[in-house]
Amino acid sequence: QVQLVESGGGLVQPGGSLRLSCEASGRIVSINTMGWYRQAPGKQRESVAAITRGGTTNYGDSVKGRFTISRDNAKNTVYLRMNSLKPEDTAVYYCNAEIKGVGVLTHDYWGQGTQVTVSS
Repeated sequence: QVQLVESGGGLVQPGGSLRLSCEASGRIVSINTMGWYRQAPGKQRESVAAITRGGTTNYGDSVKGRFTISRDNAKNTVYLRMNSLKPEDTAVYYCNAEIKGVGVLTHDYWGQGTQVTVSS
């Protein structure tokens, strides 16, 4: 069974930084695109950033220049470095990964979510 486990959320002041991590574990054959989504109260889930296995990245317009996504393929882990955080970045952040598991077709997996709160 494949699972994604996130860590690194918390409370930070405006202008501060956080780094989120998400590790995939289980009977994994390969991992394609990995990414981060977020959902604020009363809003739809939105894409924050994504990275392919080869390292190509893309970002949501609201986080470009402030957030950096990276991954360590050897550790099946994706990271999100968040700088210059704003109150509007407050949300639950979810990790997502397209994974081929042993004996199963490739599909998307989701982490349980980690809360990020930006407030003074």
